Amino acid sequence: MAYAISVLSGRWKLSILGFLLDNGKLRYGELKRKLIGISEKMLINQLKELEKDGLINRIAHPEVPPRVEYGLSDKGKTLEDILLLMSNWGTKNADNRIKT
Repeated sequence: MAYAISVLSGRWKLSILGFLLDNGKLRYGELKRKLIGISEKMLINQLKELEKDGLINRIAHPEVPPRVEYGLSDKGKTLEDILLLMSNWGTKNADNRIKT
């Protein structure tokens, strides 16, 4: 269980995986626009970690200007049920958040 938590830990990884699950492939700029508040450095770091862990694929197209897309790998697609369960849980419990 510790491995699973460490692979998915961090503020942005679940959001990145969720957006890729919903949209298929996304370019770097599209991900950056969807992840409101993320810095360039953090997005790059999170994408590298997800790629290193085999959850996403980085597809570099040999064009000018260069075009890079990210998508879920086969291993990443195995998280679909878990991500949907977490999303549903969040939707059901959003009104129960403690307000400070």
